[in-house]
Amino acid sequence: MPANDRLTRGVRIGYGSGSVATGAFGTVPGLMLLPYLTDSLGIAAILAGFIVFLPKAWDVVLNPIAGRISDRTVDPRGPRRPWLLRAGIGLSIGFALLFAAPDMATGLEALWVLVIFVACATAYAFFQVPFVSMPAEMTSSYDERTRLMTWRVATLAFTIMVAGATAPAIRDGIGGRDGYRVMGLVMAAIIAIGVVSAYAGTRNAPVTAPEPGAGSLRDQLRIVGEARDFRWLLTCFVIQALAVGAMLAGVDYLASDVLDRKGASTILFVLFVGPALLLTPVWSAVGTRIGKKRGYLISSVILAVGALLTVTAQFAPLSVVYGAVVLIGVGYAGCQVFPLAMLPDAAAVDARRTGSNRAGVYTGVWTAGETLGFALGPGVFALVLAIGGYKSSTDGDAIQPDSALTAITLGFSILPAALMILSLWWLRRYSLDAAEVDEKVTA
Repeated sequence: MPANDRLTRGVRIGYGSGSVATGAFGTVPGLMLLPYLTDSLGIAAILAGFIVFLPKAWDVVLNPIAGRISDRTVDPRGPRRPWLLRAGIGLSIGFALLFAAPDMATGLEALWVLVIFVACATAYAFFQVPFVSMPAEMTSSYDERTRLMTWRVATLAFTIMVAGATAPAIRDGIGGRDGYRVMGLVMAAIIAIGVVSAYAGTRNAPVTAPEPGAGSLRDQLRIVGEARDFRWLLTCFVIQALAVGAMLAGVDYLASDVLDRKGASTILFVLFVGPALLLTPVWSAVGTRIGKKRGYLISSVILAVGALLTVTAQFAPLSVVYGAVVLIGVGYAGCQVFPLAMLPDAAAVDARRTGSNRAGVYTGVWTAGETLGFALGPGVFALVLAIGGYKSSTDGDAIQPDSALTAITLGFSILPAALMILSLWWLRRYSLDAAEVDEKVTA
């Protein structure tokens, strides 16, 4: 590997620390916001699902725009780093307000959450898109990007575990709406730590971006849309994001209503994310040995099998359910490492071939798709709850009918498993491997 393609450990750690911010924001609303709306504010499940979905849908429109803006940013610090700080601090402040709705009429409380969540989604777009764009410009090495993603995903997995385990614990320890308010402040502080660490840690990162691509945003989106391998990879990832988003939204319901175990939300989250901390380097080594696509395929199947096994949650011993969640975590680690390492390959191939930098547009489209998947996940899960007759309340003590318990179980198991298997139809059409990337980059 040429010396200028190698990244120092400090840069890898610094870049990876940005996942502290993305992990906290990506996890906690998906885990806590739907229960907050249905079981604390007393908002009907179908309306709560709409509130969770709409800001994410806004991001789908905004992310490509954020990518184009960051592509064309001129700053001595590089085109991406200034946005990490500007948008990241705004995201932290917004998150502190998200779960802090004052006591008002139910309609006004719902409006508060909707407006603040839209503001958070806007700030997140201008942080996440530049952040994800950076690897394609930091190194041209196929394998070095995988190593960089290993640090990022390991940090992401650790943050998801910490945030996902502590957020319900803080809420339950304090209780009521004050529990949600304190939890929001703690998570906002965690986001701020990740933002500042990523900004400072990438100050020595190389930037080798070609000139921004010519033409309008519509022209560049058309060019990106014609990139066949990117299109297949994105479709697969969006469907999988939908599956994971549905599972994430269902954790609290599965723990409290189906398993009926106090503190089970924290246990489920640790079991889900814990394997990723151990296996992220393993999946990285697997990808180096057998290729990213094959590694991605194997990890997807493992996740689907684990999800399918959780259909037994209503009658199986608790150990079986916990074991299935561990299997989900094993697959989830690979499903984070591989697509995030494959995305910069597609952007770099385009940049080297054309001499134009569309990394931000590629990333904007990617994160728009990811956001859409994670937005639809809770929305679809909320729809499943509504079909099952789930009862909302302001104290979380409503007794759920058997139909609602079945809906929770199916929404957490069969639905995600089917989506994971469906996504593989597009993954099998992806063709970029190490040899092909090198060939197209040097052509």
